[in-house]
Amino acid sequence: MLVLFETAAGYAIFKVLDEQKLQQVDCLWKEFETPEKANKIVKLKHFEKFQDTTEALAAATALVEGKLGKSLKKVLKKVVAKEAHEQLAITDAKLGGVIREKLNLSCVHSPAVAELMRGIRNQMEGLITGLPPREISAMSLGLAHSLSRYKLKFSPDKVDTMIVQAICKCLFLCPLAVSPALLDDLDKELNNYIMRCREWYGWHFPELGKIITDNLAYCKSVRKIGDRTNVASTDLSELLPEEVEAEVKLAAEISMGTEVSEEDISNILHLCDQVIEISEYRAQLYDYLKNRMMAIAPNLTVMVGELVGARLISHAGSLLNLAKHPASTVQILGAEKALFRALKTRRDTPKYGLIYHASLVGQTTAKNKGKISRMLAAKTALAVRYDALGEDTNAEMGVENRAKLEARLRHLEEKGMRRISGSGKALARTDKYQHKSDIKVYDPSGDSTIPTVSRKRKMEEEEDKPVEIKAKKIKTETPTEAGAEVTETDAPKKKKKKKKQEQDPKEEEEEEETVISPTEETTEKGKKKKKKEKKHEEEAEAEEEEAAVNPTEETTEKKKKKKKKKVKEEEGE
Repeated sequence: MLVLFETAAGYAIFKVLDEQKLQQVDCLWKEFETPEKANKIVKLKHFEKFQDTTEALAAATALVEGKLGKSLKKVLKKVVAKEAHEQLAITDAKLGGVIREKLNLSCVHSPAVAELMRGIRNQMEGLITGLPPREISAMSLGLAHSLSRYKLKFSPDKVDTMIVQAICKCLFLCPLAVSPALLDDLDKELNNYIMRCREWYGWHFPELGKIITDNLAYCKSVRKIGDRTNVASTDLSELLPEEVEAEVKLAAEISMGTEVSEEDISNILHLCDQVIEISEYRAQLYDYLKNRMMAIAPNLTVMVGELVGARLISHAGSLLNLAKHPASTVQILGAEKALFRALKTRRDTPKYGLIYHASLVGQTTAKNKGKISRMLAAKTALAVRYDALGEDTNAEMGVENRAKLEARLRHLEEKGMRRISGSGKALARTDKYQHKSDIKVYDPSGDSTIPTVSRKRKMEEEEDKPVEIKAKKIKTETPTEAGAEVTETDAPKKKKKKKKQEQDPKEEEEEEETVISPTEETTEKGKKKKKKEKKHEEEAEAEEEEAAVNPTEETTEKKKKKKKKKVKEEEGE
């Protein structure tokens, strides 16, 4: 059996002298305790030294990627092909498959081979002659530095690293690097500039700010107009619709603004130029970020958007680190302070972090935001792993998962009209609606908060202790006798309405049908005591009215009966 051993100085091929000892894997390390024992197990057959660091770097990168390098291919053809019947022990199974396909050599990779490689590495200085230890260490250090530079330069995560550093507001690795933080800064500066521009030009032409609401169109219009006296001769059809343009020209004729100098106008126009340039630069940077995110993480971009995806990658450190996070961590990523504060105070933990700004969470009602953020975090974690570790660069999985989430969102918004279990297509059964309501009687006692009875009268009522009197039913008389209905409880009300009795007969019938509650009876008793004092005066007035009107005998009999009944009730009380 032959053994292929890779070092920083070159390739070494050993011949195994005693293959029976390889069967005892647990005790194989004892055979490599000293260089003498190691020489009894393996013997160096050929050593191919690298000429320079460039060749060593090329060989190392080929081995890392599992490819067969040119130098290794020459060595195998020169040495191993002569003994094709021998097996070749290697450390990488993937490399063994490539050697088997291209050179038709049988390769072996097993735990015994791994233990043998470990023993050779421990006694490498004694087994490989002609290489001093200092030279081997220097070549190892140089190869390590070269390999690190190569990986950093040609890393597939290079663009990812650039975006992360830009998001963290570090020094940009590239002038084209862009981040959500930079976009936010540009938005803040734009808002400040536009506010100053509107305020400054508003002294000269205040009506223009109310007519044109779009900031960029406002600055372009100001840039083209200059002094408001030039509005009539200026063509704004490229910037504004016809209706708005006509309104601007009309407002310029009757403007209330003050006159400004040419120097002021020139400074305002310079500010407008700055706003227009920054707006164009921001649009360009946003397009760049969108394209870069679609190239790095297309599925993540489809799920949460460009800005949220970039912030998640920045917070995790890299796309690969974000792929290692579980869905529960992705959900609250960015809300660490709130999480630890909630754990410390034993309150509810946050439901979302940076993922809250995703479009799916934003268009959800407050009731379902927690559910949607949890489902979105689960699908986002899958999308990130697919982008970071998968070989395909399409966004089919992200589009499919987003469609599922949108369907689930519609289901939640419809308040679960379909079953979760069962066929899933049948509508949920609902009970028949039956209207059940109790008839409630209006209580007029709470209408007024003013006390109707004084303290002295209350004391007198407590001494009297009036008994609650049940409302009696209405007693009707035949039309031959009197033709009117009278109740005992209506007596105090009818005294006030004697004058209106003949004019409003319908009101009398309604009053006779009403029933007075016990609370109203107490107030009526207080009124009756007042009426005792004015009793004689009312009787005299009634007699005068009767004489003036000359009523029939039936009406006089009614009034006499009412007076007698009132007197009896008062005496009984």
